[in-house]
Amino acid sequence: MELKVGDVIPHFTAKDSNGNDFDSNDYVGKQSLVIYFYPKDDTPGCTTQACTFRDQYQDFKDLGAEVIGISSDSVQSHLKFQSKFNLPFILLSDNDKKIRKAFGVSKDFLGLIDGRTTYVVDAKGIIQLVFDSTSAKSHIKNALEILKISL
Repeated sequence: MELKVGDVIPHFTAKDSNGNDFDSNDYVGKQSLVIYFYPKDDTPGCTTQACTFRDQYQDFKDLGAEVIGISSDSVQSHLKFQSKFNLPFILLSDNDKKIRKAFGVSKDFLGLIDGRTTYVVDAKGIIQLVFDSTSAKSHIKNALEILKISL
């Protein structure tokens, strides 16, 4: 079942790009989150999206939000991707796709490729925006607009 605006995000854990344990409970209740699911590290669309989040990361921080990118790539792949493009935000490895399933992120392109969906979540863990689009750059603009409105 796909999560929608007004839903509370599910609790989740994963390994970050450094192999450290990430627990969503460490963030929910403390700050807003921009959680974006993307298909694959170091591919053209995903690189564009990640670098656009990188270039506007301070805008998100200034609005009190943390950015979290999630794909099924390995911890090692995330570390390489993060290092190559100097990404300052959290990347999580969802290799068993449990987080993707918990959020209900659908597949794109006839069900062949993992979907690209962004969630803006307020400090209480309530979803304020669900944006599902193959257009990589539009996720950042929409997320910033919602964060500005919800302050």
